[in-house]
Amino acid sequence: MSGFWFGNLICGFSNTRGLLLASRLLAGFGASAIYALGGDVLGDLWRPEQRGRSLGLYSLIPLLGAAVGPIAGGLIVGATTWRWIFWSTSILQGTMVIGSFIIKETYAAVILEKRAFQLRRATGNDQYHCESEMQSAGTPTSGKLRRSLTRPMRLLMFHPIIQIQACLAGLNYGVSYIVLTTYADLWTSKYGESVTISGLHYISMSLGEVLAALIGGPTMDFIYRRLSQRSTSEEGRPEYHILLMLPGSVLLVSGLFMYGWAAESHAFWLVVDIGAAILSGGGTMAGQSFQAYVIDTYSEHTGSAPAATRFLRSLGAFGLPLFAPAMYSSLGYGWANSMLALVLAAFFFPAALLIWIQGRRMREKMKASY
Repeated sequence: MSGFWFGNLICGFSNTRGLLLASRLLAGFGASAIYALGGDVLGDLWRPEQRGRSLGLYSLIPLLGAAVGPIAGGLIVGATTWRWIFWSTSILQGTMVIGSFIIKETYAAVILEKRAFQLRRATGNDQYHCESEMQSAGTPTSGKLRRSLTRPMRLLMFHPIIQIQACLAGLNYGVSYIVLTTYADLWTSKYGESVTISGLHYISMSLGEVLAALIGGPTMDFIYRRLSQRSTSEEGRPEYHILLMLPGSVLLVSGLFMYGWAAESHAFWLVVDIGAAILSGGGTMAGQSFQAYVIDTYSEHTGSAPAATRFLRSLGAFGLPLFAPAMYSSLGYGWANSMLALVLAAFFFPAALLIWIQGRRMREKMKASY
C-alpha cells in the first residue's frame, strides 16, 4: 500500500513520459498486494454459506471504482488539471496506509503458530506445534519463499479448475475494459456530448454492478444453503456456488448485444445505458460465482489460487482494449459487440456445465499444492 501511495504521488509530479510510466509501474506493483490479500481475508472470515454476501460486499468498492473513476476523472480534468487525478487518490491512499496499522491478522496458520509459540514459552514444553509448522519443518527460508512464490504458477499450469477460471476471468475482465475504455468515446464522437457529460454515463455501469453484487451475493448463499440441506452429505459442495454463473452469463451476453446494436442504430441514450448496465451486472454475477467456487475449493491457498487467475485477467485487461478502437472502427458497435458476446457465450456456458458435472471429480484429482 505504501508503494502504491508513493508511486501514485510521483505520477502527479511527473514532467516526462518516462517518469510517468515508471511511477505508474511502481504504483501497480504496490496495488497488487491489495488484490493478493483480498481472497485470503474472505476465506478466513466467512463460511462457505456466506461466501456470496462477503464477495458482494468485498467487490462493491473495486467495481464501483472502475466505473466511478472515469466520472471523477472527467470532472477533475474539466475543473482543474490532470495531476489532481493522482493527488486526490494519493490523499485517500495515505489515509488507508495509516489505517492499515490497526488491522489484525486473520490467517489461521499464523494465529496458531503464534499460539503454539506462546504455549511453548509459557510451559517449557516443546511438543506444542501446529500443522503448518510440521509441514514446513526442516525447510530453509529460501525453500519456503521459492515454494510460495511459485505456487500460483504451478496451480495455473497443472490445475484444470484454475485454468478454466483464469481463461474466463481474462475474457470477462478484458471485455469489461474494452467497454470501459471506449464508452466515453462513444458519447463524444457519435452523440456529440462533452467529456464531462460523457463520463456521467458510467453511472449506468455502476448501478448494474451494485445491483448484481447486492442481489447476486444473497442469492448465491440462498442456493448454497438449499442445496446443502437437500444433499445427503453433511457439508455443502463448492459446485453449489456455480449455478449463479448461468444467469450471470445470460445477462452478460444479452447486455452486450443490446448495448452494441443500440449504439450502432444511434438509439436513445437510455437504451444504450441500460444495455451497459445489464452487461456489467452479468459480468459481476458470473465472476463472483466462479470466484466463490475457487475460494472454497482451495481453502488452504485462498491467496495463491486467485493470484494464478489474475495473471490472465490482468493480461486481458491490458491487451484486449488495445484492439478496441480498430475493432469498433472496422466492424461498428453492433457487429463488434455481437462477436464479443458470441465468444463469451462459447466459453462461459460450457464452463459452467463442466464444473457442475465434473467439478467433484476434478477436485478429487487435484495434486497437492502445498
